[in-house]
Amino acid sequence: MLDKIRIYTLSTCSHCRATKKFLNDNQVEYEFTDVDLLQGEQRQGAVEEVKRFNPQCTFPTIIIGDRIIVGYRESEIREALGL
Repeated sequence: MLDKIRIYTLSTCSHCRATKKFLNDNQVEYEFTDVDLLQGEQRQGAVEEVKRFNPQCTFPTIIIGDRIIVGYRESEIREALGL
């Protein structure tokens, strides 16, 4: 069984869209949060969570098990997923 996959994205980010497309094309289940679509405390909470994994708070921030991948790095994502 694969580790739980969580990604933090921006709805307007081309790298974020590419990450989602890659995961969808490979039938990988994941949870995502479009941080820019949140408001108020929800947005602040999501930003704080991203900063725990990625202090620069850049997107996408991808969490696969205990591995953190920042940006759309297909080869790293493939390796982390065992694809």
